[in-house]
Amino acid sequence: MAYWLLRSEPDAYSWDDLVRDGATEWNGVRNYTARNFLKDMQPGDRAFFYHSNTEKAVVGVMEITRAWQPDGDDGKWASVAVKPVEKLKKPVPLPDIKTEPRLKELEMLRQSRLSVTPVRDREWKALLEMGEG
Repeated sequence: MAYWLLRSEPDAYSWDDLVRDGATEWNGVRNYTARNFLKDMQPGDRAFFYHSNTEKAVVGVMEITRAWQPDGDDGKWASVAVKPVEKLKKPVPLPDIKTEPRLKELEMLRQSRLSVTPVRDREWKALLEMGEG
């Protein structure tokens, strides 16, 4: 199983929207590196749901339920299907992520413009611990 972090602006699509819908297509990603990460995802992988822009916090855990398929008219982009697994007991805000030594190599911090990034096993465990409260 691989781990990921997927970012969405909560006013466009939030954790609560995902819970309400029960599942969604994670589409509209228009960056080649992020697209390639989407193509690496497999059913059963887990991903953090990160609210970007306003809240700037990890808020929940999702499961990838379908591998990538083409997204968009030209077919050069990718999307995956996701479903909610659990809401974190407390959001993990960006300032806490930046100051946590175990997360110093987190790809989201190194490639801050990407909406899709991988998460290493040790980083996944650290973020889950931080979200426990």
